Amino acid sequence: MLMRSEPFTEVNRIAQQLFGAPVTGTWSRPTAMPADAYRNGDEFVIAFDLPGVDADAIDIDVERNVLTVRAERRPIDLGERAAVQLSERPLGVFSRQLFLGDALDTDRIDAAYDNGVLVLRIPIAEKAKPRKVAVAGRQQTEQKVITG
Repeated sequence: MLMRSEPFTEVNRIAQQLFGAPVTGTWSRPTAMPADAYRNGDEFVIAFDLPGVDADAIDIDVERNVLTVRAERRPIDLGERAAVQLSERPLGVFSRQLFLGDALDTDRIDAAYDNGVLVLRIPIAEKAKPRKVAVAGRQQTEQKVITG
């Protein structure tokens, strides 16, 4: 159903944890966003953590079964007299690309954003759902040939 597309995402995340420095993503080198993906009945669900991002700063595209989610967390206006004492929250551009399988109906993706979590729900395509196949016995097949 889903293939990871960014081989260095995990390496970048580990390096960020080891060195502790927040990374500021740019449009040419965005920072990866954490995601969970799972199947729930007849739909595939992907949740992205985007705390502090305005809903209008989220962009979702699907092209040839490649899902791209981009978002930008902008710094808050501190005013002229503010002196930063601690700055750990990552800012800038976040992006994630996922390859979606043909079993998903990418024309009917539903997106909802609440409390800093973007949730995409993608229905399983009708052609990919399990279905029963009737088995005809030899006598039934012969009768169809004789009477047909």
